Amino acid sequence: MKVVLFCGGQGMRLREYSESVPKPMVNIGPRPILWHLMKYYAHFGHKDFILCLGWKGDVIKDYFLNYDECVSNNFVLRTGGQVDLLGSDIHDWNITFVDTGQSSCIGERLMAVEPYLDSDEIFLANYSDGLSDLHLPNLIDYFHSRDSIATCLGVRPNQSFHLVDTDGDGLVTDLTPVAQADLWMNGGFFVMRREIFQYMEEGEELVLAPFQRLMAIHKLSILQYDGFWSCMDTYKEKQQLDETYAEGNAPWEVWKKTPKRVVPSVPQARPYRERHLAK
Repeated sequence: MKVVLFCGGQGMRLREYSESVPKPMVNIGPRPILWHLMKYYAHFGHKDFILCLGWKGDVIKDYFLNYDECVSNNFVLRTGGQVDLLGSDIHDWNITFVDTGQSSCIGERLMAVEPYLDSDEIFLANYSDGLSDLHLPNLIDYFHSRDSIATCLGVRPNQSFHLVDTDGDGLVTDLTPVAQADLWMNGGFFVMRREIFQYMEEGEELVLAPFQRLMAIHKLSILQYDGFWSCMDTYKEKQQLDETYAEGNAPWEVWKKTPKRVVPSVPQARPYRERHLAK
């Protein structure tokens, strides 16, 4: 199914980068976070992407039009400058680039790309600023099991803030780290039916009025996930993702994880006398 990626925001809290590139193009290692996310979806067989472009959309277009596969693939450089790739990243990806407005909200961007969904009745969507090690088929299966119009991934807040309980008279009775509280937030991974557009109106933010309408008819669901999830909304979060990547075992790189090798058991040989008597 198609994957709609919202790539039009500037990312104002990433000012160190946002003045030159859109947030999805900020690098983790040698590749932008957008590439890591697309690689994640492609690993699960979803390789038909629709990029909702906005602010500095030309940067994203140029990146893929001049894509250098040598950056993330092994290769052989032969005499005369010939390059033989030993792997390939995006050779089987289909990427549709759509200008959805410089300052459009997520709802407006989604409505703008409806014609490019073709005949797909179910599609995936993502904010393009978060990564997870979620086994994506689990989210899709959950979506089908709930007969929802939209399902989002619920994750734990990872901020370092504390919730404060008081006795009503100004005295603090408890301090609870946000990450340990029984709170869930929208992680930005979505599965949706095309029917969602019947609940959207021009100019509306996706998770406000449209999702409220789905809630009223019990057609909005959430899969609560306690595994790895992290977004890149601030410079500190970008540094944390960089450090995780540099350690060489980034949880979101599910395409690098090989299935556990199963060694078949070898039947034990019976002693010679036992074999002889069994004949």
